Amino acid sequence: MDNGSIIDVSDSDFEETTKEGVTLVDYFAEWCGPCKTLTPVLKEVAAELQGKVKFAKLDIDKNHLTAKAHHVTSVPTLILFKDGKEVNRLVGLRDAAGVKEFALS
Repeated sequence: MDNGSIIDVSDSDFEETTKEGVTLVDYFAEWCGPCKTLTPVLKEVAAELQGKVKFAKLDIDKNHLTAKAHHVTSVPTLILFKDGKEVNRLVGLRDAAGVKEFALS
């Protein structure tokens, strides 16, 4: 499903989604207030960086295996993958400039 240029990913398609190129994954939970605040920021940056960085969201409550495999213990957590490998991580709420800088790091 496409969430305004942000792909929803799950345990079953996570590796396929992140294996090539640069992908920023937002680990979130429906009950998380800061996660809800971050969503429009991510949409803005995803639109701006379209074609350069893929953006994906993973619900940690529905996808325990992936969240556990990447040692995500608090949300929101943003993890940047390059060709399937984690290269950077941010925990907590950020503004658009911060997310853009992180995505291009």
